[in-house]
Amino acid sequence: MEKYTASHEWIDPETGKFGITAYAISQLGEISFIDLPAVGTTVKKGDIIATIESVKTVSEIYAPISGKITTINKDLQNSPSLLTVGNWKKAYLAIIKPENNTEYELLKNKSEYEKFLDKL
Repeated sequence: MEKYTASHEWIDPETGKFGITAYAISQLGEISFIDLPAVGTTVKKGDIIATIESVKTVSEIYAPISGKITTINKDLQNSPSLLTVGNWKKAYLAIIKPENNTEYELLKNKSEYEKFLDKL
């Protein structure tokens, strides 16, 4: 089950895949460019690790947990338009290997994230 951040990133604790939520995508509009982190990059939770450019804005993407980037989604680099509301889980940004699994406990579950969205 995915876990979520207040800055609208999601991560799958089983696979380490992470990306941005459907809500974040809907706020961005049409995405034109994605700058992903390099494989092998070590990140700390909350670090800026990617940027996404859209017709509306440039948004920074934050590391949902601390760890090492093991894989990036090269399909998104070549075709950033794959990142859509209907495709947000499949269009992950990268895979991160966690430093430790305890940071997952600090993230929101789906129900908590949905309640958070209701307050926006």
